[in-house]
Amino acid sequence: MATSKEKPESSKGSLKPKANKASSASESVGDNISGTELAGGLVSKGGAVAAVGLGISVVLGMMQNDSFRRFSFSYLTAYMWALTVVLGGVFWVTLQHLVNAKWSIALRRMGELIANAAPVFGLLALPILVPVLLGHDTLYVWADHAKVEADHALHQKAGYLNPQFFLIRMVFYFGFWTLLSRYLLKQSVAQDKAGAADVSQRLQRASGPGMILFALTLTFFAIDLVMSLDPYWFSTIFGVYYFASCVLAINSTLVLAQVWLQSRGRLTKSLSDEHLHDLGKMMFAFTVFWAYIGFSQFMLIWYANIPEETAWFKERISGEWLDLSWGLVLLHFVVPFFGLLSRQVKRNRKWISFWAIWILVEIYVDMYWLIMPNLKAEEIPVSLLDVTCWIGMAGALVAAIAVSAKNVNLLPVNDPRLPRSMAFENI
Repeated sequence: MATSKEKPESSKGSLKPKANKASSASESVGDNISGTELAGGLVSKGGAVAAVGLGISVVLGMMQNDSFRRFSFSYLTAYMWALTVVLGGVFWVTLQHLVNAKWSIALRRMGELIANAAPVFGLLALPILVPVLLGHDTLYVWADHAKVEADHALHQKAGYLNPQFFLIRMVFYFGFWTLLSRYLLKQSVAQDKAGAADVSQRLQRASGPGMILFALTLTFFAIDLVMSLDPYWFSTIFGVYYFASCVLAINSTLVLAQVWLQSRGRLTKSLSDEHLHDLGKMMFAFTVFWAYIGFSQFMLIWYANIPEETAWFKERISGEWLDLSWGLVLLHFVVPFFGLLSRQVKRNRKWISFWAIWILVEIYVDMYWLIMPNLKAEEIPVSLLDVTCWIGMAGALVAAIAVSAKNVNLLPVNDPRLPRSMAFENI
């Protein structure tokens, strides 16, 4: 470690200490924990998929005679889906530090890398943000000043729902998520190099206020980007509903990340089926939690029978949307509930990977159900744009995560609690 601090002036000389450092860390845990080679390939492949997918989406959007309205809704749906993974990562890492979790230490670096994709998605918010700032009601009717002035209900909400304040909030959201995720990753990587035990305590202290502020920003973010598509609708637990999807998404993504990395010869000794089992338990628990919050929101609003609240649900239980609503109940709750019940399923790599993919697909369907009726309430407006935007956003997600994995160990090698995590066993 002493020699790694003496970095040569030339760029060629600087490569060798990094390689020695990674090699030394790998030897200390007896496992291959380098993600540099894999990250380079993922950045190029993910970036190419993002460029092609989103590029085709823009072309298809230009072919529509609706001022990019159809593109905007498809883009927003895919964007909110991808953010469930990123924001889920910010929550997951913050939670592990907050509760001083031991079992998850070996998985934590993957969570940190996922969370660190937040600034990239701040930039990807521009296609949503720019039309609002220009006063176009492509997505949000409240962005059009003339319509706000002509509508009493919108006029009353103009103090919050206006382009300038919307921009300020978006900058604050992504600024905070970027600072929090960068701080957690930076301190964790610093511990890899210095081995300071007090880093863990420092991260735990920061996670308390970080978690409170995260809860507030996530709630208002979900309200701003999804709930305000219908500015007449009220719901006090919409932020919690989106949060449930975030937790489902990050645990499912961590399952896929572990299985994929181990298939490439990484972390084969550090991570075991015990870790998959715990992630599977979280997937099962939050499948139930998602259904509970969804039913609570529906039941309370429907029972109160207030027109401003029930109209939102009325669109989703009419015509073709009713079929999709029942499909969500069945495929997002009932099927994975029984599919994830078994202990053996949670410990079987093929089966737990299958359910992780299933849940991520259903989260996208859920985002579609939340957003698309605001475009067309009479029928489900299926379009090729939905597919291309989703593929493009998935590519951007993979590339953004991989960028952070360059020259970083896939394991927090000097965390003093790491041996307990590697030896972890479920009861």
